[in-house]
Amino acid sequence: MASASRSALLEGVADAAGFVLGALAGWWVGQAFGFDFVRTPGFGTPAVVGLVFIVLGCGAGRWLSRRLLALAQQRRNP
Repeated sequence: MASASRSALLEGVADAAGFVLGALAGWWVGQAFGFDFVRTPGFGTPAVVGLVFIVLGCGAGRWLSRRLLALAQQRRNP
């Protein structure tokens, strides 16, 4: 596989994994604080705050996965 294609594939997989795992982590943190977006009926304050936790988790997970990918690429190509 060409270097550019491999790099693009790794970035895509890292983004997807970080996004999904971050969303799960945000959901779990929201549940721990009593804000469950998934199981709360309607769109009251607990549901909206739970959704904010999920969205923040998505962003943080994607950022962390990209950061780890960059560190791994630096170690591989000093």
